[in-house]
Amino acid sequence: MDRMFRVCGFWTGIFTVMFFLGDMDKTAMLFLAQTGFFVLLSYLKLSERMYLWVFGAYLTIFFAGFTYWTTFMMVPGAGH
Repeated sequence: MDRMFRVCGFWTGIFTVMFFLGDMDKTAMLFLAQTGFFVLLSYLKLSERMYLWVFGAYLTIFFAGFTYWTTFMMVPGAGH
C-alpha cells in the first residue's frame, strides 16, 4: 500500500510541473504540498488499514473543499 502512495506522489508531482509550466502557480503549490504529503506518508510504513483510513480522510477533505469551491467561489460562465 505504501507504493501506491508513492505513485500518487509521482502523479501529483507531474501535475505540479504541468501547472508551473502553465503559469498556474497557486494550483502548482497545492499539488506540490499534496506530493510532499503522499511521499512522506509512503515512508511511514503504516498498516494497510491505516493507509486506507488516511486516504479516506484525504478524499473527504478534498471533496468537501472541491464542493465548497465550485458552489460558492466559482463564477458561473466566467470562461473565455
